[in-house]
Amino acid sequence: MSNRAGQGEVIIEMRPVGSVVRVAAVDVATGTEVVVFGPANAPQRSLEELAVNKLKRRLSTDRGK
Repeated sequence: MSNRAGQGEVIIEMRPVGSVVRVAAVDVATGTEVVVFGPANAPQRSLEELAVNKLKRRLSTDRGK
């Protein structure tokens, strides 16, 4: 679990799937989940940032409805 600047608590799960890594990011407050895939040799931090950025976009889109 981690706390990203300007956001509530986010849970990150990373799971290898063959030559890629499945990264799920869940916003604890809303239960909103996003999933991204990236190469297994990519830096862990980069994959986490990708997932958190996608989650931020999803949350901002959901609030606009």
